[in-house]
Order: sequence, then C-alpha cells, then structure tokens
Amino acid sequence: MIPDSLTNAIAAETSQNQPFLSACPRTPNCVVSQGADSQHAIDPIPYHVSREQARETLLKVVSVVPRTEVIEKTDNYIHATSKSRIFKFVDDVEFYLPENENVIHVRSASRVGESDLGVNRRRVEQIRLALQDLGIS
Repeated sequence: MIPDSLTNAIAAETSQNQPFLSACPRTPNCVVSQGADSQHAIDPIPYHVSREQARETLLKVVSVVPRTEVIEKTDNYIHATSKSRIFKFVDDVEFYLPENENVIHVRSASRVGESDLGVNRRRVEQIRLALQDLGIS
C-alpha cells in the first residue's frame, strides 16, 4: 500500500507539470502557449512587473479589443470571448498567469469552423504588442 503522503506528493507534482490551458483541437483555428504542437504553438507573453500589475494591464488591454468581453477573471486566470465582425462567430481567449513564472500563457480558439485565416494568432500578437507598448514586457 502506498502511504497517503506519497500519493499526495505524486498528485501535486503531476498537476504542477500539466498545462493549465486546454490543448488545441486538430483544426488550425487555435493557438496555445502551453503544450502545443508546432501548428498551434505561440509564445507566452513575458512580463517584468508584478503579476498583479501584469494582470491589471492585461485586463485593460483586453477590455478595449473590439467585440471582446471578459466573462471570467480570477487572480491567475482571465477568460474572454471575442466575436467576429460580420458573422458574429465566438472565439474564446484565455490567459493564465502562473505564480512561479513571469509569463502570461495564452490560448485563443474558435468555437466553430475549421479555418480562422490566422485571426486567433493575430489577436494574441496584437495583445502582446499592446502590452509591450505599455511597458510590461
């Protein structure tokens, strides 16, 4: 029998090694900075300010992205939805700010369809540039 203390330690280590954000589906309309294959991979957004300042600045940036609404936020996670201009397709945009890294992990994915013509990748890169312009990365 395995002692509870060892079982708990193994479970904690396993959960720490798992990405917080979900993997992308096989379709090309998704990017993620954690555990992605080359088609879906995008770099996390580094920052050199406090995690709280990075989070607050990120919330300000996301709040001015057209047709985007923050629907959930915690100390280390932000979930927003963004609608396409013409057909109003909904994309999910997620941000994860781990306590032990000075990076913002990101996932942006279309809910429907297969191709997004690079919209999700461009959205993340525009947010990255806005954060750079504001001096957090």
